[in-house]
Amino acid sequence: MNFPQLILLLLLLLPHLFFTIASSPFKVKTLPGFDGLLPFQLETGYISVDESDGVQLFYYFIESERNPKEDPLIFWLSGGPGCSSFTGLAYEIGPILFNIVEYNGSLPTFYSNPYAWTKVSNIVFLDQPVGSGFSYSTSSHGWNSSDTKSAKQTYKFLKKWLDNHPQFSKHPVYIGGDSYAGMVVPIIVQEIATGIMMQHKPVINLEGYILGNPVTDAKFDKNSKIPFSHRMALISDELYKLTKRNCKGEYVMVDSRNIKCLKNLQTVSECTKDLKVEHVLERNCIFVLANKPSEIQGNRRSLGQNFENFGFESQLPEFGCRNYNYLLSYYWANDDNVRSALHIKKGTTKTWIRCNNQGGLPYKKDVDSTLIYHQNLSKRGYRSLIYSGDHDLLTPYLGTQAWIKSLNYSIIDDWRPWFVQDQVAGYTRTYSNGMTFATVKGAGHTAPEYMPKECLPMFSSCSSLVMRSG
Repeated sequence: MNFPQLILLLLLLLPHLFFTIASSPFKVKTLPGFDGLLPFQLETGYISVDESDGVQLFYYFIESERNPKEDPLIFWLSGGPGCSSFTGLAYEIGPILFNIVEYNGSLPTFYSNPYAWTKVSNIVFLDQPVGSGFSYSTSSHGWNSSDTKSAKQTYKFLKKWLDNHPQFSKHPVYIGGDSYAGMVVPIIVQEIATGIMMQHKPVINLEGYILGNPVTDAKFDKNSKIPFSHRMALISDELYKLTKRNCKGEYVMVDSRNIKCLKNLQTVSECTKDLKVEHVLERNCIFVLANKPSEIQGNRRSLGQNFENFGFESQLPEFGCRNYNYLLSYYWANDDNVRSALHIKKGTTKTWIRCNNQGGLPYKKDVDSTLIYHQNLSKRGYRSLIYSGDHDLLTPYLGTQAWIKSLNYSIIDDWRPWFVQDQVAGYTRTYSNGMTFATVKGAGHTAPEYMPKECLPMFSSCSSLVMRSG
């Protein structure tokens, strides 16, 4: 073989070699910020989902702490769109949580989460769509994404991940997520279901899906904000009745000629605009990081030095506000030692951003409603757990109840309380289509973040109608 032929052969093999490297998983035994060996099995890695545009999706895989050989396999997505799944891992359902202390220039630290969902299941936390967390593209075109494109790429990820992990090929599989994941997860599940019907390999043992405070359909989600505000005593009886009458129950697509309705809605807005919409009982704090992520510095310095480009320190979230807690993830994930421990490819993600959804992500929302997906999946026999933190004004439980009701399935287990340690933790109802709806009392938009002690039993026990292995 002469030299030109050798070069040609190498060029032909290069995509395969790149894919092999990109798909290589890494076992992580220790993490900066956690003292000692990790008490759970952690793996990180990239998987190529678009070879032509060099799209690589990054994941964290944590084996079940109970029985990884038999427990269900969950693929978990965060919302946004554009939020890293590290949000779910380190603030909601993962095995470690940040120690919430005021930043002093040192690396943030963790403690073990006693209510992690990895106590009873294997979970893959996936950074999707591309541009979320540590997922990246090597081409400018590859950064473009949408609801449907992201779903197809995630389906491709699932198949390749299972090919690389044949020991989990027969595990019951569930797709889960919260917030905007409600728009993407049902599409992904339908992609999987269609692949099963067409006998795609590997065969995925799909059982169902799990959604928390899911964005589903604007008609239901947004219209429910007015009655929710009334029920929570955020607006008066008189204002609610007047608004309902003048707007005829339609608060989203309002005719510009309906002056009375628009004035009523403006009054409602004045009453609610200063609330924390993710949880109406908590302090409402600013979060400037989401607006200017490119100016975050990766090295650890004082708050004032790190965020000198943001203006006065008083513009940062105050310690004690939940939004302050998210600052810790920026300091941690942008540390060089952390990136080395996670096996992040150098040069692929200049600055890690928890939620890349403030204009920094070229993403098209090309699905208006996922109701048809829920209907299709119900007809195919897939079960689901839909839960709502009942103090969320961003995606109120009333809207979720309403779209579930619109599916017209009969109730087989009517509205009743569910308990944790003899205390009411929420309310639940089960439908004939295999869907279970549950509220989490006192929780906000990402329920496990607010009520972890209650949400683990909800996931593993209250959802027994959904999870065969729960």
